[in-house]
Amino acid sequence: MSREAVTHRLKQMEGLWLLGKALGKVKVASKGENNNRGLEIRAAIRNVLFTQWDPTSIRNEGSVDEYDAYIAPLYRIMVTTRDEGQLVNALQRIERDGLGIEASDASRLWPVARALLSLNVRL
Repeated sequence: MSREAVTHRLKQMEGLWLLGKALGKVKVASKGENNNRGLEIRAAIRNVLFTQWDPTSIRNEGSVDEYDAYIAPLYRIMVTTRDEGQLVNALQRIERDGLGIEASDASRLWPVARALLSLNVRL
């Protein structure tokens, strides 16, 4: 793995840790239930990545958590700039640097970015 890929992976891991820390502070979302809003948000993002993005076709192998390391950096964009272009660029960067595959054509990633932005990620 190249130095840049290692650095990128470490930043992703840090982002995921920060997201987990922030989401861990979230109170129960509904009365009487043990649901955690943070877990719901992560599950919703995971679902989009797994069902609509899936650049490694892992869906066929059933590894639902394969893309969990990429949730935090995408979540950050989703709650700050909410910019589709930034999400598309982030997905391409993840494919290239994080997964070591040729980045997808941006036209394939715009619907994924829109699907991510359609999620309710409010804590």
